[in-house]
Amino acid sequence: MPSNPYVWLEKSLTSIHRANWYRSVKTIDGLTGSTVVLDGRKVINFASNDYLGLAGDERLIQAAIAATREYGTGSTGSRLLSGHRQLHRQLEQAIASLKQTEDALVFSSGYLANLGTISALVGQKDLILGDRYNHSSLKNGAKLSGATIIDYGHNDIPDLTTKLHQYRSQYRRCLITTDSVFSMDGDLCPLPELLSLAEEFNCMLLVDEAHATGVMGATGAGCVEYFDCTGRELIQIGTLSKALGSLGGYVAGSASLIDFLRNRAATWIYTTGLSPADTAAALKAIEIIKTEPQRREKLWGNVKYLQQELSGLNLLPSQSPILCINLSSPETALKKAKQLQTAGIFAPAIRPPTVPTSRLRISVMATHQPEHLQKLVTVLLENSALLI
Repeated sequence: MPSNPYVWLEKSLTSIHRANWYRSVKTIDGLTGSTVVLDGRKVINFASNDYLGLAGDERLIQAAIAATREYGTGSTGSRLLSGHRQLHRQLEQAIASLKQTEDALVFSSGYLANLGTISALVGQKDLILGDRYNHSSLKNGAKLSGATIIDYGHNDIPDLTTKLHQYRSQYRRCLITTDSVFSMDGDLCPLPELLSLAEEFNCMLLVDEAHATGVMGATGAGCVEYFDCTGRELIQIGTLSKALGSLGGYVAGSASLIDFLRNRAATWIYTTGLSPADTAAALKAIEIIKTEPQRREKLWGNVKYLQQELSGLNLLPSQSPILCINLSSPETALKKAKQLQTAGIFAPAIRPPTVPTSRLRISVMATHQPEHLQKLVTVLLENSALLI
């Protein structure tokens, strides 16, 4: 037996470094936006999930300040004890209105929303069929539930159908889980087909709208709206921390679903309620999303421009503001990201084990100006030989 039970940590870190999988934080100073100060230098920001540019919007900032002055800095307890404020309920009603569902429930993060919802809905007698590329929160929520977990091929409806025929009848309940926008690829799930299968095989369907809320659909309600599936029976999870520019998560669905989760979702019951500042900022963001459709129009104009200009590169298929350039290795991805940063562009290298293949991930924002987009295109095309 070794004398130090922690000695394995250094060996593990050495292996992580050797594989070029090592990660460390990058310090951003000042207000977030389409440009940021990174390591003391101003760069164009293509690393943010702030798709509509609301995280630095003065109206959200003022809403957060006003809520802090009225309610204080923290909620001080779980929502069922001392942590509930009228702001929380107003936000839940605003989310339900945006999503056109009967009700909604706000969690302290999107990750907690997935963990709590999945583990409350299914257990040891049940089956979860999840897309192979699902977000970590969906995968870990499935593990926490104790249900049998079977992955199906990414967006592979025939594979999912086969597995439903093979396994569905052996379990009490079945939950199908998927991202609606896949955060490290940019493609969309085949939602209408998933809904049809869920109905045919008597399954619940949970879609994570984290990267779709505020962005997809005519009013920004997400992929459910984009695919004209509003009003269909399903469970919608999302976050307040991306296009909504705040922090927190939500579940939207039927009144009975939300009432059940208030009583059974451990990550809601036993967690301090969302801070007043975050709650008020998200509420203001939803108001802006509803009244300023031009933000989405600008975003999609920027996306279309980059897709056209970068079409000669090895772009992964995308129907979202997430554009990924596929690369041959972690080393290549790190080298290219460093080169971009030297040129004044912040776009992260995404590597295994987060994704199966290495890539540059470019997040487009409504607040990117034409000169920002042109500089990205110029730098990438001038060095396209390195994008292999």
